[in-house]
Amino acid sequence: MRYISTRGGADPVDFVTASLAGLAPDGGLYTPEEFPTIERPSQNEEYHVTAARVLKAFAGDTIEYDVIEDLAAKAYGAFAHQSVAPLTQIGQGKWMMELHHGPTLAFKDVAMRFIAQLYDYALGMRGERMTIVCATSGDTGGAAAAAFAGAENVDVMILHPHNRISPVQRVFMSATGASNIHNFALEGDFDQCQAIVKELFADEQTKRRLNLSGVNSINWTRIAAQSVYFATAQAQLGANAKIRFVVPSGNFGDALAGYVAARCGLLNGFECHVAVNANDAMARLLNGQDLKKGHTTPTVSPAMDIQVPSNFERLLFEAAGRDGDAVKTAYDQLAKDGVAPLPAKALGPLGCMGFTASAVTDEETFVEMQRTLDETGWQVCPHTAVGLHAARYADETDSVDVVLSTAHAAKFPETVKEAIGQDAPLPLRAHEFTSRPEVFETGPMDIAHVKERMVALSRVTA
Repeated sequence: MRYISTRGGADPVDFVTASLAGLAPDGGLYTPEEFPTIERPSQNEEYHVTAARVLKAFAGDTIEYDVIEDLAAKAYGAFAHQSVAPLTQIGQGKWMMELHHGPTLAFKDVAMRFIAQLYDYALGMRGERMTIVCATSGDTGGAAAAAFAGAENVDVMILHPHNRISPVQRVFMSATGASNIHNFALEGDFDQCQAIVKELFADEQTKRRLNLSGVNSINWTRIAAQSVYFATAQAQLGANAKIRFVVPSGNFGDALAGYVAARCGLLNGFECHVAVNANDAMARLLNGQDLKKGHTTPTVSPAMDIQVPSNFERLLFEAAGRDGDAVKTAYDQLAKDGVAPLPAKALGPLGCMGFTASAVTDEETFVEMQRTLDETGWQVCPHTAVGLHAARYADETDSVDVVLSTAHAAKFPETVKEAIGQDAPLPLRAHEFTSRPEVFETGPMDIAHVKERMVALSRVTA
């Protein structure tokens, strides 16, 4: 298995190199040179075994299967539910896939726990140390901090928008008690944090000095690991079941993972409804509108407050017939002018890739949180509610709906209280975080400031 850049200007690399690098040298995202065909799991196959088979297909000959299975067993042994991503029925022909049974109560744990195991293994074999930089709109940072806490070969630098994530989200990344985890609360929004990460990777001197890598959904291994639970959902509902996945989306990584699962033969067809909030970039892009920078609108589903969804670049690459030059032209123009039309050759195929989309308001999110409580007795987080509302009003099909429940309600206690008038207590397994002091520093949304602090804190000696 080899990996190429969506912008066509980087040499092909193997799986481990693509994973450790994060972003390709030309600023593009790594994607497989070709998608492997993977045998679907049975209903009785353990989650970590399915994960090992899927990830081995993407790893090729870079890592032995027994090693990957061991890494997966360690990664998913930390989950509170042995199924990792269990399905719960919420209505006739409607299911919710619970992705919040990991240590930080969010779907990001599923991929991040494996990546942490992979990095420490690969770096140990190479005798290297790396600095990981991570921009987060809420959940990625916590998952990365918890997964890499105490890792022998990795320092983690987390950038988040100050006062634009929930206090519970913040505590998962700031109260690990680990000396290799560092947090920066920057004055601005997530898209600006993400832009700084991309600038850091574009700075070759800094990249070499810090031996820099990234674990946002720009990292291919994140997408590969997330494709696993789409496959297990198909297995649980039956090989012949037609499924429409409804995915609350900000950076588009989770929805793209479903597309990848389908490309590898793990699904019976592919339907995906992308549910967004007032920051409706993905809905506009899937309708062929321009790439466009803009100010994010703060909402009650803050992890989705994103205007430039990074993983759309991978979908655009496929829609454009894998024309890296066309993708590069579009993103270069976006960087220069703040707006860019999609390549003309991508517009037709983009509408035929199985995606639909709709936007959900904060008011509709609150209504859905209450209705879900009334109908099922369950509290849901605002992001999950966005997906549930979108599923409730999406066009009727002959498919079964599976809504991805992306986080535990307890990660957003203030919003839950406002919506349904109830407290959302943290599960006992999360109390270890709240018992420790938070450690983070605030600062300006400025790359020079971030670079200075990262150099001062990193233990990489390159």
